[in-house]
Formats: sequence, structure tokens, C-alpha cells
Amino acid sequence: MESNPNPNWERQALEHLLLENLKETRKARRWKAVLRVLTLLVIVSVVLSVFDFHLPGRGMSTEKHTAMVTLDGEISSSSMANAMDINSSLVSAFENEHSAGVVLRINSPGGSPVQAGMINDEIHRLRKLYPSKPFYVVVEDICASGGYYVAVAADQILVDKASLVGSIGVIMEGFGFTGLMDKLGVTRRMITAGSNKGMLDPFSKEEPKQVEMVKKMIDEIHQQFIQVVKEGRGDRLKDTPDLFSGRIWNGEQAVKLGLVDGYGTVDSVARDIFKAPDVLDYTMKENFAERVAKRFGAEAGAAAGKALVKAPDLK
Repeated sequence: MESNPNPNWERQALEHLLLENLKETRKARRWKAVLRVLTLLVIVSVVLSVFDFHLPGRGMSTEKHTAMVTLDGEISSSSMANAMDINSSLVSAFENEHSAGVVLRINSPGGSPVQAGMINDEIHRLRKLYPSKPFYVVVEDICASGGYYVAVAADQILVDKASLVGSIGVIMEGFGFTGLMDKLGVTRRMITAGSNKGMLDPFSKEEPKQVEMVKKMIDEIHQQFIQVVKEGRGDRLKDTPDLFSGRIWNGEQAVKLGLVDGYGTVDSVARDIFKAPDVLDYTMKENFAERVAKRFGAEAGAAAGKALVKAPDLK
């Protein structure tokens, strides 16, 4: 019977097993620590996106830069292009002493005359408060109606040759279902207190007197719009018969008519005019909680009502 050449083999094997087990334990602890860190990062990110509407320090650069605010989409109280958010962004952009100038980038077909007017008024206030800080509007695809109402408050409006500009008019629209109701034998039952309370009801026949009242109202809003444009553009406007007809022009035509001042982009303004090529975005962003609230909140009911009879729109 041969003797074992290594009488301590059992001890060595046990030590080896214990050492491997220790390595696996340490490896498991490291992975557990990594997973904990990753989980913590995910939780922090979610909490910031849900509860931290706008992170501290937004727009607080201490280096010379061009401040940019973006107005994108329909102008309304329920969209990102609402007066409260746009005005807050503009205030931050003007207030920063390191911003060489402010650019409002517009890509909007128009919208609420009230919201557009509030933005226009705030721009004039800020320009008086910071008279040495230039304020330019740069148009991308479209700057029509309510978008143009906002734009005329700028020192200068710059476009692309193919941008769409203008539509200086007011529209109020809806539907009428009385013909279909007559065919189906449906009768509208509506009881009101006030002879004009049911005005523009889509299920009732039009009343010529009420139509005239609405026409007068939107004509007055149109004149307000025209006055804002004339005050903003001054003698740069060319005397053209259909200038305020609601017509829209491309960028090249708009330059000739004095509706805008020339061609340019945010980068060209920052680089060549403000001499501050670094562009910092001051636009307030919608977070996850706001998107969820808008999607599942009272917006659905408001949209249904809006589909039948719309308030006056600058678009």
C-alpha cells in the first residue's frame, strides 16, 4: 500500500475551499454594493424628474454667453408655450448679468391672443428694465399670428428665406349640426337665463344678431393685433393693402415687407451680433409629473369642449 506523498492534502484542500468561498463572498458583496449604488442613482433620478420642477442654478452661468428661450408649438395656457413659463424663462435670461443678449427662438403657428399678449407685455417690461441688453427673435419654420404677435416686441426679427411669417388676423371657429339633427329627427332642448347665454351653441341654429356680435368682437381683437404690430415694427413696415388680411408670407417676402429684419439663426446671432458664441438654454422644461398630470387630468374634458366651439385664436 502506497503512502500519501502529501500527508497535509486534506488540510490544504479545506483551505483552498475556504479561500474560494471567501473570494465568492467578497465578489458578491462588491456586486451588491454596485447594485445598491445603481438603485440609489435610479431613485434619485426619478425623484428629481418628478418633484424637482426646475433644477437650481438653471441659467446661472458665470461666463459670458447668449441666453436662449424657445417658444415652440401652439401658444396656450395648457401647452409648454404658455405665458407663465415663457415669461419666467425670459426673466431668468435677462436677469443674468453674464448674458450678453437674449434670443427668443420661435416656431409657432399662433394661439391664444391673451397668452401672446402677456408675453409681448413682459418682453417690453424687461427691455425697459434692461435697456442695454439686446433682444432678438429668431424664426425657424413658422412664426404666424400669435407667434408674430410675440415677435414684434423684439429689437430685430430674423428668419430663414423659407420661414412662414405673418397671418395677422383672428379666427373663431366651431361646428353646426342642425341640418343633421333635422334629418335624424333630433330636437335640441336648452334652457338659459340670458338671451345670449347659448351663443354659438353648435346644436342650435345661428342667430344673425349673435353672429354680428361675435364678428364685432374679433374685429376689435384684430385691431388690437394690428396696433401691436405697428407699434413694434414702426416705419419698417411697407404700406401693403393685404398686410393685415391674415395672409402669410415666406421669409424672403417678409423681409421685403418689413415684417422681419433679415436672415439669421440662433448661432449666427450669438456669434456675429452678441459676440457670445456659447448659447445657454433658459427654457423651462416640462417634467414627468407635469406630463402625467396633463395626460390624465382635466385636459380631456377641456379638449372635448374646445373641439365644438373654440375661443378666438391668433392663428
